[in-house]
Formats: sequence, structure tokens, C-alpha cells
Amino acid sequence: MPRKRGFISSRIQDSDDEQQQLEPQVLENDPEEADSDLSGSEVEPVTATKAYSLLLESFGKASDSSEPQKKRRKIDADSHCTDHRSSGPGDDEGDDEGGSQTPSSDDGPNASSDAESDDEDADAMDVDDDISDPFHTHFDSPDEKDLAQTLKAVSENRWQAEQKTTASLGKWILFTPETDDPSASSKLKYSASSIEALKLKSKLRGPAARAIPDIEGVERPFTSQLFEYHDILFGGRTVQNGPKLRTLACLHALNHVLKTRDRVLKNNERMKKSTDEDAEFRDQGFTRPKVLILLPTRNSCARIMKTIVELCAPEQEENRKRFEEGYIQEETQLDEERPADYRELFDGNDDDMFRIGVKFTRKTVKYFAQFYNSDIILASPLGLRSALDSEDKKKQDYDYLSSIEIVIMDQADALLMQNWEHVEYVLDHLNLQPKEAHGCDFGRVRNWYLDGNAKYLRQTIVLSAFLTPELNKIFTRYMHNVAGKVKSHPEYPGAMLDIGLHIKQTFSRFDAPSIVNDPDARFKAFTTTIIPSLTRYPKPPDGCLGVVIFIPSYFDFVRVRNYFATSSATQNISFGVISENQEPASAQVRRARSHFLSGKHSVLLYSGRAHHFFRYQIRGVKRVIMYALPDNPMFYKELVGGFILRSILDGKTSAEEANVKALFSKWDALKLERIVGTKRVGTMLKNKGGDTFDFV
Repeated sequence: MPRKRGFISSRIQDSDDEQQQLEPQVLENDPEEADSDLSGSEVEPVTATKAYSLLLESFGKASDSSEPQKKRRKIDADSHCTDHRSSGPGDDEGDDEGGSQTPSSDDGPNASSDAESDDEDADAMDVDDDISDPFHTHFDSPDEKDLAQTLKAVSENRWQAEQKTTASLGKWILFTPETDDPSASSKLKYSASSIEALKLKSKLRGPAARAIPDIEGVERPFTSQLFEYHDILFGGRTVQNGPKLRTLACLHALNHVLKTRDRVLKNNERMKKSTDEDAEFRDQGFTRPKVLILLPTRNSCARIMKTIVELCAPEQEENRKRFEEGYIQEETQLDEERPADYRELFDGNDDDMFRIGVKFTRKTVKYFAQFYNSDIILASPLGLRSALDSEDKKKQDYDYLSSIEIVIMDQADALLMQNWEHVEYVLDHLNLQPKEAHGCDFGRVRNWYLDGNAKYLRQTIVLSAFLTPELNKIFTRYMHNVAGKVKSHPEYPGAMLDIGLHIKQTFSRFDAPSIVNDPDARFKAFTTTIIPSLTRYPKPPDGCLGVVIFIPSYFDFVRVRNYFATSSATQNISFGVISENQEPASAQVRRARSHFLSGKHSVLLYSGRAHHFFRYQIRGVKRVIMYALPDNPMFYKELVGGFILRSILDGKTSAEEANVKALFSKWDALKLERIVGTKRVGTMLKNKGGDTFDFV
């Protein structure tokens, strides 16, 4: 069974070893060995590199000097600079909770000094100046005039919307910065129908075509926007389309990493041959990591890495055995009766505390690379925050997130059931100006990095089974991409139609002036309308009233539990509780289920996270009361169609006696739409003829 998650407390535990690893260090060894296996090596702490601001100040003094400028240092082609610089948090051969190092003087922050690093590989140099390649137009060489206009529009929050809606693909809305160009053509495309249509590295085309033989359905608009570097909030991820969406996202991330590396390699050659002392080759960020992938469990991380390896087909996988031991659990723990989405999330290693850096060279994929030496960082929000957070601010290090250009958040609906504060904390620390230089060659850093505009070019991709206010906040607060941002919103027939029963389903609307007032208004509606009805239910012959009160929010759960325990209105109602803080095999859970089935407890208070993590099959349920609607429409079907159907089959109740009641306000529009259907939600939110809606 899945372990309990630390989603209530935001406290971060940092081990002494982890804190020690986060101390700035420098490698004294030869640059050719700087990125090799560090197992058993000793490194000595040294003074941190000069601060970024001091470096810029020194550049300013140099420019004001009357002395002639020195010729730019040309990087030797033998160093094979690959858009990266130093080692840092992540792990090499130690604990995978991360370590930190600053580079040796011969390594730039974007330098990968492996001897095997990409030596004169033809594919490593297949970068051209194709102006139709979104990588070129968005990251590599954006038009300065257009970029200035779009940056101004985004900073002023001026967006123009374009919408397409179809029955099969749902609603897609693209927001682009307002510009003065009236002839700008539509950017909301559904055109990607095959891998051949994408601007991919040649070495990726074969594996990609085998992994994704066709692109159809919602994958077409998703792929089109993905490879155009638009921000994406995708609310239609399912168990069925999840693997292909994951493969497309991994392909895009890998394509971006390889093109970034190859651009630097090509510019190294140009610098070596160039006689122009004023020539600029701006092709890098401050630090090496370019892609951040946030995931809920180690098993989901293992699936991502399996997909990446299949696409890049490396000759060697360094530290693979260690990765498999720590992330892959072969034994199947869950039986086939469990829902498919539950098995996808929790089957295998369901630990939600991890972070790992991955580095790519021409022939090798290296797991557990130092973060500053990594191309891609994969982590859970909890795992990454534990590396970012420290009580000693001098030891806080998040510079390795300063040059992230793509963020992928898969199974975001599962992250919502962990501590969502960790997700926002991580996003708040992306693309900040670094505190230290980490060996950065500022002459190679792109101008929009130096200007502090990296967050406006970063692409953020969020894949979720459904949309919530928290995800919409991500869309509004953290997606500022000058290329545009798109939101996908499926149409829903309604989960209430798919419960397999003809029972009475009642939805009661209450008024809440603002989302801040919603919890209090909900509690008042519950205590004044639902609680009195409990005392009016006739007591059945077996004594089992069989009322489950489902409470999605833990804070609401505590409030209702305390009310049942102390209020005079509930003093004659016996009740039990099942929450996520109780282990499935605990005596409290066994007692609560047994007493509920036997009728000793008339009411069972059941938390939303308990159902998410354990998916209990509760017997004896005759009526379901939803204090609030669940975000996941599958929960509605499982509680109503599953629990009540079993009671009918067991002879505990009848379809005429069974019913479900749910409270909702206008702030529950997204949840309500998934339960009652897209066509009904508008009427139920705006209807002035009454606040109660019955369906049979």
C-alpha cells in the first residue's frame, strides 16, 4: 500500500550530510577529469566565486578604462564546451539528495569537460540557422525588436486570446502578447500529424518515429503547441494518453538539450577560426541545467528516464544499476481490481522524496550527476525543496535553477494531493539572477539572461487529469512566455451519468460572496441544512444508518470532526473517522469500518486524501453526503457507484432508499462541470429559480 505523505506539514528535513554537500567546493583535478566519476574522491572547500553583481561591476570598470580592450579569450575546441559550467547540487556517487560544487578555473559553467564529450561528431554539429525552427526563433536568435514588444506586453499583462472548440478535442485557448502587427497569423495550430513535421535532431528522428508512429486526437494540438515553445496547461491527461504525452514531452526536452549543446559546439569552432575580436557568440545561460521535470513518485521518474533512454539510445548508461535499485520496484504490489489511475500512480516505488541530475554526452547518459553538471533535473517538489531550503540563508543554493528553459510537470493532479506549497516554492526560485558566477563566461551568456528576462522565455508544461484553481493560478502567475500560453479544457458529459445506478442525486447550491468566504459559508450550509436531515432519517431494522460524509479538504475535515465531537446538535449521532493520517492496517481504521458496517456508527467521516492514497472499499454505505465535490470525478463514481452499488448487491439497501447529496458554490464551477457535465453546469451556477437540483 502507498505510504502516507507529508503533505500537511511544510517542514523540510535536511540531513547533516545533505547540508555538508551543499557547501561550495571546487575540484582541483584536471578539467578532463572534472566531470568523471567522483566516487571516493576528496574535495576541499574553498572561498566562493565572486558574486554576480561584482562581476558586472568589474566589467563596467573595464569598459570605462582608457586602456585598450584585451582580446576575447577563445575557448579551445578540445575543451568541447557544451553550454554548461560547474558541478553542484545533485549527486554524483554519494547520497542522491544533492551536493554543491563550483567549477575549476578551466571549466565554464556551461562546459562539459568529458574527454568523450562529443568529439567531432557529425550529428553534434548539425545545427543550422533555419529561421523556421522554433528553437532558433525563440531561444537562439530571437528578433530583438519583436522581443522588446512582446516583453513589454507581457510585463503589462496585455494578452489577446484565440479559441478553438471541438467535441472531440475540447476547448483550446491560446493567449499571445498584444503587438502592433495586425497581420500576425493564427498561432493556434492542430497541424502536427507525424514526427516528420517536427524540427528534430537527426539522431532523434528514428527512435521518435518508432515510439510515436502517429499523432492523433488531442495529441495533435498538444504537439503543435509544445514544439512551438508555448506554455501549456493541459487538463485532459488520462491513463490511456499519458504514455504518448509523456513521450512527446521527453522528446521535446531532449531535442532542446541536444540543440543547445550543439549550438555551443558549433560556436566553439567559429570562435577558433574567427579573426573578428568584437564577434559575439551568445549561446548560453548562467548554468548548465536547462530542463526541470517535476513528478509525484520515483516510479514516475523511472518511466520518464526509460522514455528518454529509448529516444536517445546511448551506448552507455553510467550509474544505471544504482538508479534501478533506488527507483524501480519490479514486484507488483497492487491487484487488478484497483482503478487504473491508482495503479499508474502507486504501483512500484511510490516514494515522493527524490531528486536526481542527468547528464548527456554523445555516447553516454549519466545518472546522479551533480546538478551544476546536469542537463535535466528530475525531482519531486518535496525532494527539490529540501535541497533549496535551508535555515541558514548563506547555505541556500538555487543558482542551478537560474537557466532552466523548459519545465515539465507531469501528473500534476497527483502533486495537488501532496503539499502544493512545495510546487509554488520551486517555481518561485526559477530563473533568478545567480548569487555567484559558478565559472560563468558572461561573454557567452544570452542578453535576455543578463537583462533578467529568462522567465519570459521559459516554457512551462503542466499535464493534469483535470484543471483546478491551483493549476489556473500556475497559468496566471508563472506562465509569462512571450511565445504565448495555451490552456486545454476538455468537455465533460458528467460523471453522475456513469455511476451505473438509478438513484436520486441532489446538488444544493449555497452563496459565498468570495472564495475567501467559501469555507465559512460551506460550514454554515452544512450545519443548518445537512445536519438536521441526519436526525430525520428513519432508523433501519439492522440499526445501520450507513451515511458516509466525504470531505475533500483536510482542514474542512478537522473542522467537521470537531463539530461532531463537541456540538449538541450531533450528540445523539455516533460517528467514526477515516483520514489520511491513519495507516490502512491500523486499529482505528479497522474499528471505524467494522462499527460502521455493524451500525454502531451511524456516520463515517471520510477524508478526500484518504481515498486518494488508499482507495478504501467501504461496506454498508446507504447514503453519501459530499461536504464538497471532489476534484477528481473518478472519486464521485467510486463513492456513489461503487460504495452504494455494493450495499445494494449485499442487500443492505435499495436503489429507492439510497441517495447522494452534494454542496456546491459558484467557486466550485470546475469540479461541478466534471460531475454534472459541461452542458448543465452553467444553468446550475446561474439559475435563479432555486438552489436545489435533483437528478435521477
